Amino acid sequence: MEMPVEKRSFILGRSISIGIVIATVVLGIVVLYHSNYHPRTDDAEISANFIGIAPQVDGPLTHLNVKDNQFVKKGELLYEIDERPYQYALENAVSEQAALEGQIADEQRRIAALVSGVSVAEANIHSSEAEVANAEQGVARARAEWNYANNNLHRVEPLLAKQFVTVDQVDKARTSETAQAEALRQAEARLQLAKAELNSTLAQHEEAQHAVTTLEPLINQRGAKAAAVKKAKYDLDNCRVYAPFDARVTNLTISEGAYAHTGQQMFTLIDARTWWAVGNFREGQLQRIAPNMRADVYVMSNPTLHFSGVVDSVGYGVAPDPDRIGNFGPGLPNLQRTLNWVHLASRYPVRVRVENPTPDLFRIGESAVVTIRGD
Repeated sequence: MEMPVEKRSFILGRSISIGIVIATVVLGIVVLYHSNYHPRTDDAEISANFIGIAPQVDGPLTHLNVKDNQFVKKGELLYEIDERPYQYALENAVSEQAALEGQIADEQRRIAALVSGVSVAEANIHSSEAEVANAEQGVARARAEWNYANNNLHRVEPLLAKQFVTVDQVDKARTSETAQAEALRQAEARLQLAKAELNSTLAQHEEAQHAVTTLEPLINQRGAKAAAVKKAKYDLDNCRVYAPFDARVTNLTISEGAYAHTGQQMFTLIDARTWWAVGNFREGQLQRIAPNMRADVYVMSNPTLHFSGVVDSVGYGVAPDPDRIGNFGPGLPNLQRTLNWVHLASRYPVRVRVENPTPDLFRIGESAVVTIRGD
């Protein structure tokens, strides 16, 4: 018996409805699986390292070889500062260093002569000491002989009145005493002269020894002079600045002819060697993300292009939400007195290194979509 048309239509409609429900459940399970095991976020943006370019010396900007948003290769000249004052400073430092070395050489030659003089002076000291000793012995002999002659004269003079001795004997004794007195004076003079020569030799020896030590202060200046030359050369080299890596110039705020000041930033270099997509993932998704996992990256300026990436790191801290936990500062904690029933999950940054970036497409701050593909 053939089934009525109304009943067949009812059964077909129910079958279609059941199929739609089953397909929806299956699709939901698939989406839930992918969202749990392959986290995805459109809260991401492109990032790269960048540095500020500021001169390390002051001076007029003579050449500016870049323009804003220009791409430069590593080693390309970025700008030049008038180098003449620093060239003069280097020449002056080199000249002062050479002058010091000349002084040291002259002092070394003079000291070499003085060292030889020290040796001679030491030999002269021994000779002078021997002469002093001989002179002292001569004085002692002369004094002994004079004492004998003087005593003999005083002994024979009283005997002349009694005619125990002759006048000739007294004259001989007086002459001998006079001669011995003169010999004593001469011996004492020779002793004084020997002592004076010894003192002079000792003074020359001490002066020579002191002169040998005068080289040390000059040698101690070598470090300062060498440092001054290095500093002058360093300043001269910094008059020309080259690109440290492949980069994009941005935020150029100076032109040729301007006076560049040390530490005052002129423009920024964006490091074009490495680009990241920094995606903010919910805290519940972090257990599925680990370093070295593969990732897919899409940028909003051209969402049809696919870029491969690798997870570099997963963030471990974000600023606390003051609307949830209040503020902590000096004094007592300032906690919230109201309770929000809807709590949003915290998001943590995940840094994904892009492996095949397109230099002309990637820009810092550009919106992106990141999907973690796993190991």
